[in-house]
Amino acid sequence: MTGSDSPTVDLRATLRAATDLLLAAGVASPRVDAELLTAHVLGVDRGRLLVVDAIDIGQRDRLERLITRRAAREPLQHIIGRAAFGPIDLAVGPGVFVPRPETEALLEWAVGECARHAPAPAVVDLCAGSGALALAVAASVPDASVTAVENDPGAWTWLLRNAGEATDAVRGRITTRRADVLDPDAIGDLRADVVVSNPPYVPLGAPLDPEVVDHDPAVALFGGDDGMSVITPMIGVIAGILRAGGACGIEHDDSTSDAVVAAFAASGAFTDITAHADLAGRPRFVTARRVSDDPGSVGTGATDGARGHVQG
Repeated sequence: MTGSDSPTVDLRATLRAATDLLLAAGVASPRVDAELLTAHVLGVDRGRLLVVDAIDIGQRDRLERLITRRAAREPLQHIIGRAAFGPIDLAVGPGVFVPRPETEALLEWAVGECARHAPAPAVVDLCAGSGALALAVAASVPDASVTAVENDPGAWTWLLRNAGEATDAVRGRITTRRADVLDPDAIGDLRADVVVSNPPYVPLGAPLDPEVVDHDPAVALFGGDDGMSVITPMIGVIAGILRAGGACGIEHDDSTSDAVVAAFAASGAFTDITAHADLAGRPRFVTARRVSDDPGSVGTGATDGARGHVQG
């Protein structure tokens, strides 16, 4: 990884200096980020750093430039140009929301729900962004057909890129549609067994890290004063997309789980309304099942009372 006649510097000392700089800048995971950026510069997996003792001066200089960008709170994923999500790796950068590990809880639910609708479940991802949920579901459920719906021009470009870079097996089962998820005329012809969405849901004025507020597009973040300006009207559109017995899962802000449960219940179109927490115990997403065409076959409203049943 270094030329035999090139001047080198000690990798351990370089990593310590990089970690200290990121720590002073307030980066949440300074050592991890320093190691990931070093691995990126060297073109190796992070685990391979254990067997690297030195890097050459050119690599050190490039790493220092990347560390400086990270210390300025540019997202790690923008610097590297990629973001891991579940079983896939996505291209990301300015103009698209960077997928978060916490959303993998919604992915896990969606994969399990697809099994209830086998074979060949139809899945719709609303507010698809980079395509994280849509592509990860398609990669995880080999017979699923998935439609990814996105309207923002910046995110649309990244969605098309990621769909185009997917494996042949995934790419053949992905359909992209540029449309407003709140416009039933634009997407009302879709039919699905499973709907997932990670919509804009941050309440205006909520405190956010610099990586988020300065780099994620506002259109992908904010859901009005209460965080519900997209979620509430979208529930009615989802009711028109889902087949009877189909289910949807919507990610939401930590503070709005009860509001999302109430919005589902108020629609009268859903049963089994359930609030889910992520691995850290924070309210993360709400799921609900479309009532049967036979109104006498199921009830409506939230399980476990108006608040819904919370699952970890």
